[in-house]
Amino acid sequence: MDLRKLKTLIDLVAESGISELEISEGEEKVRIVNQRAGHGQQVQQVYIPPAMPNQMAFDQELSSSVPAVASPSTLAPEIPQGNMMKSPMVGTFYRAPNPESPDFVKVGDVVKVGQTLCIIEAMKLLNEIECEFDGVVKQILVDNGQGVEFDQPLFVIA
Repeated sequence: MDLRKLKTLIDLVAESGISELEISEGEEKVRIVNQRAGHGQQVQQVYIPPAMPNQMAFDQELSSSVPAVASPSTLAPEIPQGNMMKSPMVGTFYRAPNPESPDFVKVGDVVKVGQTLCIIEAMKLLNEIECEFDGVVKQILVDNGQGVEFDQPLFVIA
């Protein structure tokens, strides 16, 4: 299981309020426990049972980049309030029509319903993703060229 998936799972547990999540992927197993601390703060612990010897590098990378116990503020960056534009499909996210062109939108741009925000390439088809809200782009949550999943947040528009 790669580090990005693990960070996404930790964020999911923090946001959803569930107490425990266990995922098995092949022979790898991850268990994330969300406990309530004494003063209403959330504390998250990530347990990864030892799997195979060739996984030692992954375990070392994980232990150096994800703390065993952390507050939600260190696990998930604060996302501005507003309408969330989510990916309608699985594919690759592009901020511009081609590498030489300017981005469709930048943080701070005023957008209108129907305005193209990005392109998602799926199965060699380029799909223009149009804005569903009038407002201002507060945050772009995906990097250019990054793979996106169905219903993954892409933009915050307020």
